[in-house]
Amino acid sequence: MIDDALRVLVVHNRYRSGQPSGEDHVVDQELALLTDAGHHAEMFERRSDDIAAMSLARRAAVPLRVPWNRAVRAELTEALRADRPDVVHLHNTFPLLSPSVLAACADAGVPVVATLHNYLQVCPSGTLFRDGQVCTDCTGQRLPLSGVRHGCYRGSSLATVPLTINLVANRNRWWSGISRFFCISDAQRKILIESGMPARRLAVKHNFVADPGVRRDGSGEHVLYLGRMNAEKGVALLMAAWDRIAAAGGVGLPLVLAGAGPLDEEVAAWARDRADVRFLGLRTKAECRELTARAAAVAAPSTWLEAFGLVVVEAMAAGVPTVAAAHGAFVELVEDGVTGLLHRPGDADSLAECLRRVVAAPERNRELGEAARRRYEKDFTSSVGLDNLVAGYRAAIASPASCEPL
Repeated sequence: MIDDALRVLVVHNRYRSGQPSGEDHVVDQELALLTDAGHHAEMFERRSDDIAAMSLARRAAVPLRVPWNRAVRAELTEALRADRPDVVHLHNTFPLLSPSVLAACADAGVPVVATLHNYLQVCPSGTLFRDGQVCTDCTGQRLPLSGVRHGCYRGSSLATVPLTINLVANRNRWWSGISRFFCISDAQRKILIESGMPARRLAVKHNFVADPGVRRDGSGEHVLYLGRMNAEKGVALLMAAWDRIAAAGGVGLPLVLAGAGPLDEEVAAWARDRADVRFLGLRTKAECRELTARAAAVAAPSTWLEAFGLVVVEAMAAGVPTVAAAHGAFVELVEDGVTGLLHRPGDADSLAECLRRVVAAPERNRELGEAARRRYEKDFTSSVGLDNLVAGYRAAIASPASCEPL
């Protein structure tokens, strides 16, 4: 154990394993990074997978406890008082933890930092996305009813109600009870400030990516899409762009899609019986690293405003250029024409043209990949991530927010 080791409790609600989340991956990587560096880091967690095993009555009560879970508050307060950490690092609280964890930290007098992986502080669904396009109707609103009216969470007004109540009822607790928010991009920070969040508590701390241990050797075997199969990630846009490429004779490489989500069946049907497309479904982390290292380019055509874009940095680490939408965090991750290419958001023709360009000239593609790797080594390695993480913790400990319950 290092002399100035920190005691950190990480609080997180894991997402369903059937649809893996980059957020879970970030949490696990940070926990391992702290432990390997000699800090004492432990988890207080809930798993959304556990909902399926609950009784009917308990499952029915889950939405009621989204804004406030008294049992979790009591359990976490006891844990904090028994083994008081220097700082609590909060990630996701939905749906089984709730913001009652903030009251537990206040009860125990422990400072809190929170990583904002999305836009749940200002948008009931957390995506700033509705009906296939960016939506900011609820940002800055004291009573954001647009999300309920449009059923922004899972297409259901009823399911959106607990998230809206959570946003309204706990706004002051979130914004005053957190010592420091970690925004994962400057683009995200700007949106949150414009939506009314306190700028002085918002710091940018990019996610890091551990060196994959495998890098591209050669020009690549395929164009890769790696992520959730949903509208926000731009899967339908990518399919439309690839159809345009195929109609013009193709690019000589197949498109490989790996991941899972609500569009699985649509993507599988589109890919079926095509020699230029392979839909692989879910793959292990090791398989994803290998797929990335064998790619000529990684496509990131998100139609929502990505708060970060882990897949882009994973491609950088493997020395692979990215073709990404020119909005959200992508514009600060991808330097157009230097480490990858940016296409016009939501424009299938622009995406198709960028994909053609990135694979058309192997030597230029190699230069883009090498520049992407240099950017990774400068800004997104484990050592950089650890330095930024610990610096954020120490700043929060030195100047904690008020620990008085609201």
